[in-house]
Amino acid sequence: MTRHAHDEARELIALGETLSDAQQTWLRAHLGECDACLHYADAAGRLVRTLHSQPFAADSALVRTTQMRVRMRAGELQQRRERLLFVAMSCALVAVSSALTTLLLWRGFAWLGRWSDLPTPVWQVGFVLFWIAPTLAASLLFLAHGTHWSGHSGKAFRG
Repeated sequence: MTRHAHDEARELIALGETLSDAQQTWLRAHLGECDACLHYADAAGRLVRTLHSQPFAADSALVRTTQMRVRMRAGELQQRRERLLFVAMSCALVAVSSALTTLLLWRGFAWLGRWSDLPTPVWQVGFVLFWIAPTLAASLLFLAHGTHWSGHSGKAFRG
């Protein structure tokens, strides 16, 4: 037998009852040929039976601490779900309001272009510039402050 076959057999023995039919068939055949692995399987089985026969009781302080931590984690997960729901609703509201205000601004710029006899491309470029101006201003402020490339208080990204 190769060392690989013995390692494979020991890994399968450690998995216990979670083996597929093919794995069980291979393991039975290997244990029929290999006394060392058969002895290992018997020892592992005795150890598992011994561990199952031992009573285990946690003291009350451990149980209270564990329950407290589980409750705290459940509270954190609940808060996270609530925050994500709030963020999702905010994103939906921003999307709807952006669509409506963009439509209204487009019509306003079209009216202003017709009223002042501007060529269509001129008022359309004006609309685009007006529409992206807040993003450009915020980007310039972030770059000027030095936080655009880093997550640390004003320190520049060093690559």
